[in-house]
Amino acid sequence: MNHVEERFFRLGLVLAGGGSRIRRLVAEAPGEPLYASLSDSGAPRALLDTATKLARAEAKTTVERITAAGWRWLIPGDDQWPGLLAATADPPLGLFVRGRLDDLPTVAIVGSRKATPYGLQVARLLGEELGNAGVVMVSGMARGVDEAAHRGALAAGGPSWAVWGTGPDRIYPPEHGELAEELAATGALITEYPPGTPPRRHHFPERNRVLSGLARAVVVVEAAARSGALITARLAMEEGREVLAVPGNIFSELSVGPNTLLRVGARPLLTPRDLFDAIGHQPPEKSESDADHGLLRFMGAGEAVTVDEVAARAESVVGEVLGDLLELELAGEISRLEDGRYLRRRVSADRKDGSAE
Repeated sequence: MNHVEERFFRLGLVLAGGGSRIRRLVAEAPGEPLYASLSDSGAPRALLDTATKLARAEAKTTVERITAAGWRWLIPGDDQWPGLLAATADPPLGLFVRGRLDDLPTVAIVGSRKATPYGLQVARLLGEELGNAGVVMVSGMARGVDEAAHRGALAAGGPSWAVWGTGPDRIYPPEHGELAEELAATGALITEYPPGTPPRRHHFPERNRVLSGLARAVVVVEAAARSGALITARLAMEEGREVLAVPGNIFSELSVGPNTLLRVGARPLLTPRDLFDAIGHQPPEKSESDADHGLLRFMGAGEAVTVDEVAARAESVVGEVLGDLLELELAGEISRLEDGRYLRRRVSADRKDGSAE
């Protein structure tokens, strides 16, 4: 079976309903013809015969149809096939992809669909930091944390990949059609489900293994005790990937997930630097002019100021500067003191102890 034949046979297996057992058998198959290898491994003959028939007709038609819509059907061995997926226990038989899967560092950001304003701000900030650093931000394009992280990466001009739990012709949630177009233009849309597949409940936990499998590290921002984000984190841990969690308010239900992960050994994410250290990626150094960006222009190094003072200097209102102050705090540029004032931190390049000046 040559590569072209294998391409259609793998899609035939998908169309025939091949699930986790078939995927694992395919992943473990030696280099001999795939049909024979699967047959020898105990795969149902009826499924293999059905897949063969579908590969000769419907699979080719499906590829033609999705190609006309701007998608591709990728399998291992194709250009842009994500190498990290090959190391997982349950890799997909193939992927429908719209956009580009460039060979760059990857980080997944996941969390609650009902995130708090704090969680949304953190997710967006992390997305922006990854985009600025040339790291691909991977998420599921869901409401809440996913959307905020995608939009942060887009705002920074960085690539972002969205992994769907539906077919390539079914945008979910439906109001994210414009977001999907933006992601396809600068990054990629990804799904293992064939055209026509609706958003079934069990697809989303299943797609999370692809999401975590694409990433060097997974970050959980906010998540309840029973959530898809925790499934993604567990899968990442099982695959030996880095898992980071953003500590949360102990009185919030959405902090149960990340705080529990911290208890069982996840890395705490206190600043974006923690994330870059986890994946061994050095982001570009900020110039002095970059360091004085935004509200930092109105805060002297080592000076503690109130929110009201910052707002007055920026000729803005308190409500508009609070979000920016939070981003600066998470980025390690400022610290919030016990009395509520904010202290700007500046670390000299020649001081190795990291103390603030």
